Amino acid sequence: MGILELLTEFIIEAIESGGYAGIFLLMALEGSFIPVPSEIILPFSGFLASQGHFSIWTIALVGALGNIVGTLCTYALARYVGLPFLYKYGKYVLVTHHDIETAQRLFEKYGVPIIFVTRLIPGIRGFLPIPAGVAKMKVAPFVIYVFIGSFLWSLFLTYIGVLIGENWETFGRYAHEVGTVLVLVMFILIGWWLNRQCKQFKKEAKQYE
Repeated sequence: MGILELLTEFIIEAIESGGYAGIFLLMALEGSFIPVPSEIILPFSGFLASQGHFSIWTIALVGALGNIVGTLCTYALARYVGLPFLYKYGKYVLVTHHDIETAQRLFEKYGVPIIFVTRLIPGIRGFLPIPAGVAKMKVAPFVIYVFIGSFLWSLFLTYIGVLIGENWETFGRYAHEVGTVLVLVMFILIGWWLNRQCKQFKKEAKQYE
């Protein structure tokens, strides 16, 4: 069984057994720079909402609150422990120097609103709390921007799951084929990302020798 299949099973089990608490925990991990994809968490939760197990609005709220916890952990590390710690130990959660420096450039160029914008962009959103923490951005506006962006993102992905559930009679005929394609696409994207990170680690290892 591949990494993606194991990750998907872990997410589904956490949601089915943990309910809203499971969603909160998963979204807290996703809110940090740990690669747990909300693109699996929320649509599956939305599908369960369409079957009467959850509320779409509660999922979006819990997802946003979980995201806040995750981003605050990253923010606190950057603010109170500092970049040297993240540069040294970030590799253990697949965070490269390049990721951190890209986030810093975006924050410096676009300012505080980029915190909101990047909550809607997969891939980069987990890293923006780092420059916000280094810059000692005030916690209140940081939390507000993260909450609004995360709530909208959570609501959007959850609604996709609800639509799939509500139209299951139509969608179900093609569920196997669509599921296979989606798993394949995600496998390719995760594989590409892991390959990019590994190449960047090797490049940085030579650069900082």
